[in-house]
Amino acid sequence: MKRSEIIKNIIDVGVVAVIRAESKGEAIKIIEAVKNGGIKALEITMTVPGAIDIIKELSETYRGEDVIIGAGTVLDPETARACILAGAEFIVSPCLSIETLKMCNRYGVAVIPGIMTVTEIVEALEYGVEILKVFPGNAYGPSIISSFKAPLPQANFMPTGGVNLENVAEWIKAGAIAVGTGGDLTKGAKTGNYEEITKVAAEFVEKVREARNNI
Repeated sequence: MKRSEIIKNIIDVGVVAVIRAESKGEAIKIIEAVKNGGIKALEITMTVPGAIDIIKELSETYRGEDVIIGAGTVLDPETARACILAGAEFIVSPCLSIETLKMCNRYGVAVIPGIMTVTEIVEALEYGVEILKVFPGNAYGPSIISSFKAPLPQANFMPTGGVNLENVAEWIKAGAIAVGTGGDLTKGAKTGNYEEITKVAAEFVEKVREARNNI
């Protein structure tokens, strides 16, 4: 899938599931539950044991389907390249690493870097970034999106960190193009309740849709 198609699919659904788990088996169960709830953009973080192997396996399993497998918590270009070679279709970072942007551009892979300042936003835009990760979102609150967009209306923002069912609509109405969510989405895994994860995933998708319709 082309980079432009990946970006479009992320924006269309409006939710990226951030997958953190204690093991490969747990990660795969979470992914299936999230996917069944309608979230098709899956970010496997490098904090998951065997994350790159999971990305490779999932990329092969879901080849040809409308599921997008990405890598998260990518801190450097070396890790980005390893993830890309394993099949990751998008790269997410908690920080702005110019060398990582260059690596992703070299391979034509979508990259979503973390930003906290206007200076970082402008620098990322100069390297062709289509979506910027506002992280940690709970350090700001939804109003930061409209504040950023006032001088930079061309920028697309995806808050991550502290996004939950209670505030996701506020983020969308404030101008977020999509949201990233992890703990609040996948907490059912702690008790083995994967049906709860599917239910919460469906609620996230629906709340994003409703919020967009009410803008």
